Amino acid sequence: MKYPIQKWKRFRRRRKRKKNGGQRPKKQIPRTVIPSFFTLMNLFCGFLAIISIAEGRLFFGAWLIVFAGLFDALDGFMARLSNATSQFGIELDSISDVVSFGVAPGFLLYAFGLAEMPFVGIILSALPPLCGAVRLARYNVDVHDSLDEKKGRDDFFKGLPIPGQAIMIAAFYLTFYNQIEIFEGLEYGLNTVVVPLIVLLSFLMVSTIPFDKIPSFDKKSIKKHKVKLSLFIFYGVLILLFQEVGLMIVFSAFIGKGIVLGGYFFWKEAFGDEDRIEG
Repeated sequence: MKYPIQKWKRFRRRRKRKKNGGQRPKKQIPRTVIPSFFTLMNLFCGFLAIISIAEGRLFFGAWLIVFAGLFDALDGFMARLSNATSQFGIELDSISDVVSFGVAPGFLLYAFGLAEMPFVGIILSALPPLCGAVRLARYNVDVHDSLDEKKGRDDFFKGLPIPGQAIMIAAFYLTFYNQIEIFEGLEYGLNTVVVPLIVLLSFLMVSTIPFDKIPSFDKKSIKKHKVKLSLFIFYGVLILLFQEVGLMIVFSAFIGKGIVLGGYFFWKEAFGDEDRIEG
């Protein structure tokens, strides 16, 4: 039995459909769908990377981490392009990043060399996901605060972005996996380099050292960040030309620039006031 109110609602729906030519109104696809698709592809690449590394295909796993980074960049680009930034997208992105850029690179380094140091190797290979999770939680809080206060987008990341750390680890493997004899003269072989590398990258993630953000592609940002945009385009060309070696060069330069910039800001804050007083 249908109540009068139900019949009335049904009558109104039919009447509205007749006005629209007898067609049901089409539901619009939410703007968050496209960025979320790229985010899920990032997560899928991270999952495949872990499986590949577990099966002993480290080379394939390292490239999957790089492809996860590409999907992560596309996800952010599409979110800004379609103005589809949302809390859901931010949280989904963070979960994906912990897997693709935390667990996968940590597992890669463990399989590559840290497995020779049973307990210490496990602790060290856990640093990327642990420090990466802290880095992402802090970033989410900062983004949430900036959205609440309607602040503009800053020009720098606070701390090394987790994808940068992961791609640096993947680039290191891809550059040296078939040249391990280079490290044979060192006291602990390959791990003489791997251990400081993983500690440094993990520290940089949880630090407050500023690292460059890729500028938006709107007119205002392009005009404001011409030099920075040109530098990122140059980075892209280097990667396309030299592939894994290009990745190593580009991310070494990116991280080195951030450390130098952090040192400059630290010096300015620590000794800038003293210089003014003396002057």
